[in-house]
Amino acid sequence: MVARDFKTRVLPVSKKLLRFATHFLKDEDEARDVVQDVFLKLWQKRDTLGEIENIEAFAMRMTRNRCLDVIRANKVVPIDAETDRKLKEESVDVHKQVELSETAAQIQKLINTLPDLQRTVMQLRDIEQMSYEEIAEATDLKINAIRVNLSRARKKVRDEFLKINSNGRPTAGVKTEEFRVNAGTVLQRVNGIQKN
Repeated sequence: MVARDFKTRVLPVSKKLLRFATHFLKDEDEARDVVQDVFLKLWQKRDTLGEIENIEAFAMRMTRNRCLDVIRANKVVPIDAETDRKLKEESVDVHKQVELSETAAQIQKLINTLPDLQRTVMQLRDIEQMSYEEIAEATDLKINAIRVNLSRARKKVRDEFLKINSNGRPTAGVKTEEFRVNAGTVLQRVNGIQKN
């Protein structure tokens, strides 16, 4: 692949990769470093990129893997500063800001305790709002495996969240889908993620 092809086929996905990495890492500077590393590796592999059918999915997979490396290296992904910054930008009263921030922090903390595969699938589907097909391309998983892992991840997060927040009240009536919609909405709102 020559430089011109690289510029037209690979560089256009940079914003999507940066958005994905920023949301994944909760740190824009670290995300920029990850995306820069990915583009450097792609440039170094430019001679073999012509063989790759879907360069965007390949780049997303590389970005995801590099983000997971960074997360493993750091072990803790702080979200408080970023959450506070996003909440202040919105016109939400102070009580709502605190409530959203606490809820998002709880949900994100629970998501971070999931096994890597479940965490990734939940992140891509519920937060990034990617289709099952897009997730399959980015992760090399079959759609059925994505659905199973997503279902298990949602159930774990929902059950733990409800256990933490039940205050002795019964929580059996809350359905996974209800929780997914509410949790996804809270995290998207706090993190400012919107589907293009």
